[in-house]
Amino acid sequence: MENKITTREWLPLIGMTVSAFIFNTSEFMPIGLLSDIAADFRMTEAQAGMLITIYAYVVMLMSLPLMIAASHYPLRKLLLATISLFAISHVASAFATGFWTLLLSRIGVAFAHSIFWSVASPIAVRLVKGPFKALAMSMIVTGTAIAIIVGLPLGRIIGLYVGWRMAFMCIAVLAFIVLAYMFFVFPKLEKSEPFTLSQLPVMLKNPVLIGLYMMSFLLPTGYYTAYSYIEPYLKQIAIMDDAWITITLVIFGAAGLLGSAAFSKWYDKCRYHFFRITVLGVAVVLLLLYTVSMNHYLLVLLCAIWGIFVTAFNVVGQAELLRTTTMSTSAVAMSIYSGIYNLGIGSGSYLGGLICTHSSIAYIGLGGGAIVLLSFIYCAFFLIPAMRRQQVEAEK
Repeated sequence: MENKITTREWLPLIGMTVSAFIFNTSEFMPIGLLSDIAADFRMTEAQAGMLITIYAYVVMLMSLPLMIAASHYPLRKLLLATISLFAISHVASAFATGFWTLLLSRIGVAFAHSIFWSVASPIAVRLVKGPFKALAMSMIVTGTAIAIIVGLPLGRIIGLYVGWRMAFMCIAVLAFIVLAYMFFVFPKLEKSEPFTLSQLPVMLKNPVLIGLYMMSFLLPTGYYTAYSYIEPYLKQIAIMDDAWITITLVIFGAAGLLGSAAFSKWYDKCRYHFFRITVLGVAVVLLLLYTVSMNHYLLVLLCAIWGIFVTAFNVVGQAELLRTTTMSTSAVAMSIYSGIYNLGIGSGSYLGGLICTHSSIAYIGLGGGAIVLLSFIYCAFFLIPAMRRQQVEAEK
């Protein structure tokens, strides 16, 4: 067996990493532009937050049915069609004449998101030989981290200087470039056996999988209660100017690379402790958010720690899901995971909006932290024991 990745494996893997970057940049972009979009359509930030909430709910509702339908198609054609829909929907976003047409175009993006994130990790690990599958998956996670480091702040900068519409158009142009690149370098992969609903009850008898699904709802709900409104929070509560806000978002994302690196180095050595620490870390950061908001340096440091823990959690969740499923069920299992994760995003965004409207945006961290603390209790006392039992049974 060769001890290095070939060029034919690297080229599509790089394309998948860039695709992960643009898909995540698009998902997070409204967060960095929320105040500008709200001002343009004469809405409150909580009302404009529907872009995040409804997007997430569409992904939640459509991930499984779209993935089941898509499982009948070759992966190459499926991926190219998905990127095409993504690019066209961003052109529509750039030319939206009102909030509702913008929302409709974002629903098109959500459809593409539903399919892409169901197949991204399974495709990545099929592109390379066995010893490099962990590297392939970590590259997808790296694309996500870079989206938060570069994509979200860059989208915000473009929005500040030339308008939020141009930010969406830039994503469309990049997506069309990636589409052309993948057309030439992406290989034909054998499609998995089509998934049918009759297989679903058997798959859902896996207690670890159910536990991961529960975590994929609880932690994102708490996380996005605060993160969905982080830009107006930094502006209104921390009294940061636009430059400070952009720097904070860049550092948040850059720190995520440390979370990915920590996973690569320590997860296999102390799998259960690592999982617990990542969840507890997110809870503690959110609960401290209001306390340090008046000190810009401490707040930036806290956001960096937040980025480390939440990125580590995201890669742990995907790794454990692929560990506990088979090749034939991993794509659909991932689509359900993505759907439930987005239910958490939508629920968190909605809850954060309620806190902003009926209480104060100052308390989004406390509300989100309480929910993540609940997810830690579930992780420590229910999910990890189930993971231990499954490992013992597998070793018999």
